[in-house]
Amino acid sequence: MSDCIFCKIANKEAKSNIVFEDDMVVAFRDLDPKAPEHVLIIPKKHIESINKLEQVDKELAAHILVDVVPKVAQKLKIDESGYRVVINTGDEGGQTVKHLHVHVLGGRNMTWPPG
Repeated sequence: MSDCIFCKIANKEAKSNIVFEDDMVVAFRDLDPKAPEHVLIIPKKHIESINKLEQVDKELAAHILVDVVPKVAQKLKIDESGYRVVINTGDEGGQTVKHLHVHVLGGRNMTWPPG
């Protein structure tokens, strides 16, 4: 999608502070962090939300959760102290950019309920 800011970041058409990248995803610092460490992980493929994942996306979804989240947490040095992983979906779920993204937040105690 040409007007999607996350697609522009994935395609290097918009600047971001990238902390991790491979052939399937880009992880970058959130511009409006909600914790001392706040990184977004996005697939390079445009997928609107978790509701739009399809069978062909199983490997991508597993890659994000099994491979990338722990690598990002380790890189941010929050893997031992703890961190929160959030996927907002839809308007009432707080999704402001209609491109699947995973928040990794840490560096402070997280409270519950979150919102």
